[in-house]
Amino acid sequence: MRVMPAFIILFTLGLATCEILGQELYQLEKGRSPRWASFENPTSTKGAAAQSNQSAKGHAFDSLKAGESVVLMDYTGSGVIRRIWLTISDRSPEMLRTLTLRMFWDGAKKPAVLVPLGDFFSVSHGQMCALESALFSNPEGRSFNSIIPMPFHRSARVVLSNESTKDLTYLFYDIDFEAVKQLPKDALYFHCYWNRQLNTKLGEDFEILPSVEGQGRFLGVNLGVIANPVYEGSWWGEGEVKMYLDGDNAHPTLAGTGTEDYAGTAWGLGKFSQRYQGCPIANATKRMWSFYRFHIPDPIFFEKGVKVTIQTIGGTGRDKIREFIAKKLPAKPVSVGLNGKFVRLLEPNAPKLSDDNFPDGWVNFYREDDYCTTAYFYLDRATNELPLLPPVDVRTAKLK
Repeated sequence: MRVMPAFIILFTLGLATCEILGQELYQLEKGRSPRWASFENPTSTKGAAAQSNQSAKGHAFDSLKAGESVVLMDYTGSGVIRRIWLTISDRSPEMLRTLTLRMFWDGAKKPAVLVPLGDFFSVSHGQMCALESALFSNPEGRSFNSIIPMPFHRSARVVLSNESTKDLTYLFYDIDFEAVKQLPKDALYFHCYWNRQLNTKLGEDFEILPSVEGQGRFLGVNLGVIANPVYEGSWWGEGEVKMYLDGDNAHPTLAGTGTEDYAGTAWGLGKFSQRYQGCPIANATKRMWSFYRFHIPDPIFFEKGVKVTIQTIGGTGRDKIREFIAKKLPAKPVSVGLNGKFVRLLEPNAPKLSDDNFPDGWVNFYREDDYCTTAYFYLDRATNELPLLPPVDVRTAKLK
């Protein structure tokens, strides 16, 4: 009888699994052949790397001119991408938002991954910073690393496009994957969706992930906010994340309690970096924040479909919200927190803001801010019907 090793590592990708099989580091596992795609071996062919310059560092990098694209990986067969490392010479906010990453699985015409380069690696607003999480790392603020497992059954194609007006002088990368004879038939495909609204609509939830049909797993999100200066220094992050699962209509199955609560902290949002949650950017001067939350220890599975949103709600004191309303700013009070209780302002017979006895507490209110999100998920199909990327001017607005 085979004795199981002391440490068993199983990475579950959803209803199906692609396994990092339980074994000791010194045990051999057959049928998994390592491959690296890079400029030194763009085809990932066995025995075909490091051929230029008499095998002495002849093609470590390349350039990417404005308006051009480069294929980083084009492999036919079954496999699992295990790691992506990349660095570029121009790490300005504009370049990080105009370099576009696309990933195609199994010969699909439409990419499953379509996202600005920086945002894919959890760098919101194009603001480079050191970070480390369970899925991404940027050790010194100069590079990008991903270790999300990305299985494919028949082929994988990864393309980087320079949609800016500037040439990129240096691009270094490698994509590390395993070629395998066959994956489980129900191994899920990795997808990534990016969205931005320069001004959210008053009273409407922002869509982190619009409705997606199929079976899969919502893996997590990287969310960025640039707070609207018209609200001065008031707090933007009272909105609750809501997840609509498997046919939910008017109301979701899952709802949080607030924005910083969803990020795993409380009473505001400062800088921190942890495995499954973190806030790499908390700049009160620029009114700019970014946080990530990955549902690895608390998986979010779905069998028919999923939609993920966040309420665009902030908070401030009673007198300040009265000032906003007097200035005719877009603001709609929804509730008041007072003495450990909620006063619900959208229900019948609720007090009015103009009343002399309106509660003098913390007022939660709908507002309009700049939201951007990168949603990571697995799906039982190689393509999705999600919207394409917003135009470049929307992607790069207000980043300095």
